[in-house]
Amino acid sequence: MSSLRRSIRAGAVLGALAIALSLAACAPSANLSSGEPTATAAALKYVTPGKFTVATGQPAYEPWVVGDKPESGKGFEAAVAYAVAGKLGFAQSDVVWVRTGFDEAIAPGAKNFDVNLQQFSITADRKKAVDFSSPYYETAQAVVTLKGSKAEHATSIADLKGLLIGAASGTTSFAAIESTIKPTAGAQAFNSNDDAKLALKNGQVDAIVLDVPTAAYFVEKGITLGRLQTPVGTSDQFGILLEKGSSLTAAVTTAVDDLTADGTLKKLQQTWLADYTSVPVLQ
Repeated sequence: MSSLRRSIRAGAVLGALAIALSLAACAPSANLSSGEPTATAAALKYVTPGKFTVATGQPAYEPWVVGDKPESGKGFEAAVAYAVAGKLGFAQSDVVWVRTGFDEAIAPGAKNFDVNLQQFSITADRKKAVDFSSPYYETAQAVVTLKGSKAEHATSIADLKGLLIGAASGTTSFAAIESTIKPTAGAQAFNSNDDAKLALKNGQVDAIVLDVPTAAYFVEKGITLGRLQTPVGTSDQFGILLEKGSSLTAAVTTAVDDLTADGTLKKLQQTWLADYTSVPVLQ
């Protein structure tokens, strides 16, 4: 081989190496704060390269998102999303927010987001259609009513059995009515929390069930009768939702685990949820 050919081949190899290093430098880092990353940055596939697309509800409620403006980072889930983005190597300016319905998000199929935070409880049935990170929050369910309703003076589960109790269908709140309250008329199903709230205001139901933080904030001038006791080890766990088989699932899970280990999630709970979690057990 002539010296000219050797020079040309060496130059081509060095050029290819330089391009590869340049592309790696431009990709979001998967260097999480504890331990080795579960996937290389090159293996992580985002909806929009170089951006972290996060979905929330339409609308998104407090205390999860303040003022229906997740981009502000105010509210527990908005703050968690930015904390996870940081663990994945994204600046706040690289986080893109989109909106989805609850049922739309948990349905099988391709997604227009990388992750979705909408108080999704991790369940075996849902895991057949979508992926979840490890839990970023654990909660219980609470019963909410309004002044003047038949449930206003209820002090026990027994007091609720003969009343109309509703929740959004397909949620753990709805399941809690069926498994814990077991009302005579059965659980009253609604398409969303908004519909359940409207039914309560219109007197179509006597009370509704929501997760504890939402219950404490959701109904203006409402009465939180108490939370439903759950067996040990069966608390309602919220996970970050991803498309089934997402290349990001392991990395997002590692990010959540790191945020738990370093105390970040606890601090965010204290900042955004402390005023909404002191609810007595309804016996």
